[in-house]
Parts: sequence; C-alpha cells; structure tokens
Amino acid sequence: MDVVNVAIVQTKPRKGKYRENLRDLRDVFSQAGADPVDLIVLPEAALTGYFLEGAVYELAMDSDAFAGDLATAWLETNPGKDVDVVCGFYENCEGTYYNSAIYLEIAGGKPHVKHVHRKMFLPTYGVFDEERFLSRGRRLQTFETRFGRMAMLICEDCWHAIVPTLAAVKGARILIVPSAAPGRGIDDGGELTSITRWRGILEAIAAEHGVYLLYAGLAGFEGGKGMTGSSRIVDPHGHTIVEAPPLGAHIIRAPIDLREIDRARAILPLLGDLHAVLPDLLADDELPLR
Repeated sequence: MDVVNVAIVQTKPRKGKYRENLRDLRDVFSQAGADPVDLIVLPEAALTGYFLEGAVYELAMDSDAFAGDLATAWLETNPGKDVDVVCGFYENCEGTYYNSAIYLEIAGGKPHVKHVHRKMFLPTYGVFDEERFLSRGRRLQTFETRFGRMAMLICEDCWHAIVPTLAAVKGARILIVPSAAPGRGIDDGGELTSITRWRGILEAIAAEHGVYLLYAGLAGFEGGKGMTGSSRIVDPHGHTIVEAPPLGAHIIRAPIDLREIDRARAILPLLGDLHAVLPDLLADDELPLR
C-alpha cells in the first residue's frame, strides 16, 4: 500500500468518565468510518483525561481489555471494515502502572495488538506530577504494521531529540505521537508558545529523518489547565499537511504517500549519514553511558 488514509481524532474527554467517553468514541468512529480510513490516531489519555493523579489506579486498564473496548466501539459502528487504531491510555500491567499508547489492528472482525509503548520521560515539574503515580517505560521499540515500520512516542518522549533519532535509526518510517500538552505562554504573534514550540519540534524531526509525523493532541480544560490540541500531520520534508485548531474536538484527515519518504531521504540523506557516523559517536569514551 503506497497511500494511507489517516484520520487524527482530537478528543476532548470528560475527566475520569471512561465509559461515557467510550460511548462518545462510537460516534467519532462512525464519522471517521464514513469516508475511507486506514489509520486512526487518538491522543494521550484520550478516553480518561490526563490529570488524574491518584484516580489513575482506578481507571488504568490491562492492554488487552482496552484493545477489546476499542475494537467493539469500531466494529459496532463499522461492521466488516478493517482499520488500525492508535490510542493513549493508562495501563495496569499486573499492578505496575504506565502512561501507554496502544497500536491496534482490527482485521477480519478481530483485534490484534501490534505494540504497546510505555512513556519513557515522565514530566514531574511545573503542573506535571507523572512520576509520582506512574512507572516509566524502559524500551523504545519499532514495530511492523501493514503500512511499514513505525514507532510511537508519547508527548515528552518527543522533546528529547535522541528518542525520535533512535526510532528512525531503528527503521521507523512513521512516528506517531499521542500527546496531552497544556498551553503555556504567548509568543510575539499571539500564539501559545507551547504550540509554536511543538510545531517547530515536530517539523524538525520529520525533516531531519525523512519520516511522517502523526501528532494527536488532547483538547479541553482540566482543573483550569487548557490542553492545546493542535493535532497535525507532518510530511517527510518537514511541512505540516493539515492542522487542527487548539480548542475543541476535531477530526482531521489526509492521505499520506509512503513513497514520499524515500524521495525525502534521497533529497536530504541525513539519516543515511547518521547510520555511518553513529557507531563512532556511541564509542566515545567521554559519554556517560555507565
């Protein structure tokens, strides 16, 4: 498949109301499935809200149970249609709690969990308190899908340049970023500084590594803190193809041409150069690797 029809679903969940938000997702899936769609991406903590603190222990789920809920919501509204879904959620893995994202393939009426990524960088500063309630993921993995090799990064994972770089070196051609980013500051143009910063980070990652970047941002207000939404799809040349507004629930769509990845990497072969130089960089005895 050369062209993938992508839908980014920018959710505005009711905080802590998982079942109600899941019911709303059925309507969203009905809208998303009305036009051809191959891949649907939802934000971090898409069906619970982000700032849960201690309530995370009540709302966290086993990944298979969460996959079952997502698949049921899709199949009830789109019977007989295949789709891949990415969604952020709080995961309970045998009593250890993570901020996770699931990649789910729904094919032939059955769900198949392709990968679960656990957020590696847990912000615990300013308005954030993740590490107080959650454990961090310890592996960055790429994984095969019917659209090629991908990786998932959750919110702050993306702010550490080495993380998307390693994902690209390990073969990812599409990076998926579920996020819940509160708005902060106003820049000279009147835009929230956090949105400006996110746009710059995502476009730079895509251009440097020749990857598609699928960013799904949570929207709405939680305890007086406004989430910035601004979901977007960035092409391998670093150009935003489509962008959602910062407020409210939205679905944005775009077909992405996977052949454009090879074109971008041929025009600007930075990833190939990195493959050649990376062994020397990692062999540097001044690196604090131990």
